[in-house]
Amino acid sequence: MTQKDIIAAMLLLGAAFGGVIVTCCSKRARDVFFFLLVTLSAITESIDVNFVSREWYRGTTCGFEVSLVDVLSISLLISAILVPRRGEKRWYWPASFGLMLLFFLYACFDVSISDPKLFGLFELSKMVRGMIVFLAAALYVRSVRELKLFLWALGVAVCYECFSALNQRYHYGINRVFGSLDDSNSLSMYLCMTAPIFVAVLTSRFSRYLKAFAAFVIALACIGVILTISRMGVITIAAVLLGATLATVSLKVTPQKIGITLLVMIAAVAVTAKSWRTLNSRFEGDSLKEEYGDKHSMGRGYYIRLAIAIADDHWFGVGPNNWSYWVSNKYGPKLGWRFSPYPGTDRPPKMVAPSGSNLDDPQAAPAHSLAALTVGEMGIVGLVLFTILWLRWFQMGASFLWKRTTDPMRRMGVGFLFGALGIFSQSMTEWVYHQTPIFFTFNIILGALASLYYIKKRARRAERAGERADFEPVWNRPVHAENF
Repeated sequence: MTQKDIIAAMLLLGAAFGGVIVTCCSKRARDVFFFLLVTLSAITESIDVNFVSREWYRGTTCGFEVSLVDVLSISLLISAILVPRRGEKRWYWPASFGLMLLFFLYACFDVSISDPKLFGLFELSKMVRGMIVFLAAALYVRSVRELKLFLWALGVAVCYECFSALNQRYHYGINRVFGSLDDSNSLSMYLCMTAPIFVAVLTSRFSRYLKAFAAFVIALACIGVILTISRMGVITIAAVLLGATLATVSLKVTPQKIGITLLVMIAAVAVTAKSWRTLNSRFEGDSLKEEYGDKHSMGRGYYIRLAIAIADDHWFGVGPNNWSYWVSNKYGPKLGWRFSPYPGTDRPPKMVAPSGSNLDDPQAAPAHSLAALTVGEMGIVGLVLFTILWLRWFQMGASFLWKRTTDPMRRMGVGFLFGALGIFSQSMTEWVYHQTPIFFTFNIILGALASLYYIKKRARRAERAGERADFEPVWNRPVHAENF
């Protein structure tokens, strides 16, 4: 480690220790820490330190990353366990956490039998960070008050990304905007994951201010996705917004609903008309046959063929985060793609493509399909475990579909379900689920969903025992007044 890394490590440890003390002493400080956790997750790569950095590696993780977001999540988690709020349990087992641990243990096994191991260790460190963020959110969001704080914070993060996108498009003239996420498809996935959550806000028993803010966020998210000119993103956000609306809206027509609908439609139509020429060229540029069937182009079918070739040789895959290494060194050339190989984990490869090669980038990028990437790196077993984990998340969200109610502690579970469907849908053609800002934000959403699921299960048990449900008196508590 360099002297700079040692100083950074000491500062981060000191900040974490101080953060734990502050959040243990002050419940209000926890609110501030959680708000910052949600908002800063979108820009975590701008406020991190990358230990043992391999920035030249084209993987999903390029070092042992530690950021201010980790300090916030660790502080929240430890303080929630050491000094729980009045009337709350010190600990409960969040739904899906067991499967997350199982998937992590399998990943550890995969790293132990793969080569090289360094890039896999990078990915394992990110998985641990994600689980800490998940637990911090699950133990913090325990009532409507914290749920509203989460929605305000998430809305602020979405607005920041969308305003950045607007600035890039109309001030700097960037064709495909990316916000702070470095890639247009990353921004599209982030917005597809977050926008449907605010549809549930509009149909929940929240204040008019939060509902107006939610409508504004949805409109901005639609504009943002259109400006990314992401084909899958446009289709996905339309589908999840429609699905969330059908799953939550009542049949009663009110002037407020009509006004919000018209506002969103006008904004979407105006920006679509403005960007239609570029957007239309994207849809007409490549057919599905060319995208998946052309063996001479690096379309989506190229990644599937690589995943199949890897699976034929390695039942357990080549190891987490090792796709770029093995595709560049072996499987790309095997299928006719000449990359500049990696000489190892300590020296950077040549940053120019070989002379006369049939590609633009010297090293292989991660597979533009989460399924193909998982099969290549973790094998069929890894894909099965990952699929089971996703099905568990969907089951948790789907349990809130019935019965319909405007109670936020139930209705927001539906919004989280469609947020998960949004990131899942676009992951069919992208790998950026693994990108740290998206990964962290998704784990916060899952943590909030796990908390609502736990509260619902406790309420059901209480109802069966003839007792009052834990969340029923929420609206009568002064701390939950409409002051957010």
